Amino acid sequence: MNWQAQPIIFECEGSRLIGVVTRPDRPYKTGVVIVVGGPQYRAGSHRQFTLLARELAQNSIASIRFDYRGMGDSEGEMRNFEDIDADIKSAVDALMTQVPEIEQIALWGLCDGASAALYYCQTDARVRGLMLLNPWVHSEAGAARARLKYYYLARLLSLSFWTKLLGGKVKLDASLNDLTHAARQVREPEHTALTSATSRQGSVDYIDRMLVGLKKYTGSVHIILSGKDLTGQEFRALLQHNKSWNIACNRPQNKMTVLKDANHTFSEAAWRKQVETLTVNWIYQEVS
Repeated sequence: MNWQAQPIIFECEGSRLIGVVTRPDRPYKTGVVIVVGGPQYRAGSHRQFTLLARELAQNSIASIRFDYRGMGDSEGEMRNFEDIDADIKSAVDALMTQVPEIEQIALWGLCDGASAALYYCQTDARVRGLMLLNPWVHSEAGAARARLKYYYLARLLSLSFWTKLLGGKVKLDASLNDLTHAARQVREPEHTALTSATSRQGSVDYIDRMLVGLKKYTGSVHIILSGKDLTGQEFRALLQHNKSWNIACNRPQNKMTVLKDANHTFSEAAWRKQVETLTVNWIYQEVS
C-alpha cells in the first residue's frame, strides 16, 4: 500500500498544534488518533508512534500523531492528561478533514495518553474504538499492591533470591522495612492514596473519572498490558482489587492482552510488532 506522511498545523482554542497525518492511497473507514502520553511528543520513545503510523498506513489505516498544547512543537500552556479533551477533539477534526474517506475514529493511547482517551471517548460519537496500552492508574496504594504481588512474590519464588539471602548478599532489614511499608499502604483507601495532586499523577479522583468514562463508553476497547512494567502491573492489581473496574473491563465488547515480557513502551522490535499486529487486527475485526 502506498502512503504519504504530511505535517499539518491545526488550531485548538486559539493555539496552533503540530501534527503528522499518515495517509494511505485507499484509506479504510476507521482512522486512528494517536494520543501521546506526557511528557512526550508526537514521535514517541524510540520513534514508537512514527513506526506505528507507518505500519497502520501499510494496512490502509490513516492516522494522526500530534503534540497537544504545551508539548513538543505546539503552542499553549503546558497541561496534563486531564485537560486535553479539546486537543483530542481538534485532532479528530483535523484527521477527518484531511482524510474525508474516514467515517469513524479509534483512539490509541499509551500510559496517561490512554487515561486521557478514557476521559474523552464518551463525549464524541465518532470514536468507535479505544486501544489502551498500560493505562495510568497510579496511586500509592495501587503501586504498593502491585509491588507485593508482582515483585515480592516473584522474589520469594526465585532461586537466585534465596541463594543471595543464604550468602548474606541481601539487606534483610531494608527489605523487611520496605515490605512492611508496602503492606501498610495497601490498606489505605484508594481515594486517599494520592497525598497531593501533581501534574504527573492527576487529581485525587482521576481513577474514578476514568472508570466513569469506561462505563459510559459503548464502543470496542482493547487493553494491552506489559508484563514487566509497574504501570501495567498496577492496572492488573486494580482490576483484582476493584470490582467496578473488573466488571467494566470484562464487558463483552472489551478485550485484554498481556505481553508478559514487554516493558512500558514496548521498546524491542518484537514487542512493537506484536502491538502493531494487535492494533491492525482489532481495527478490522472489532471496531465498527
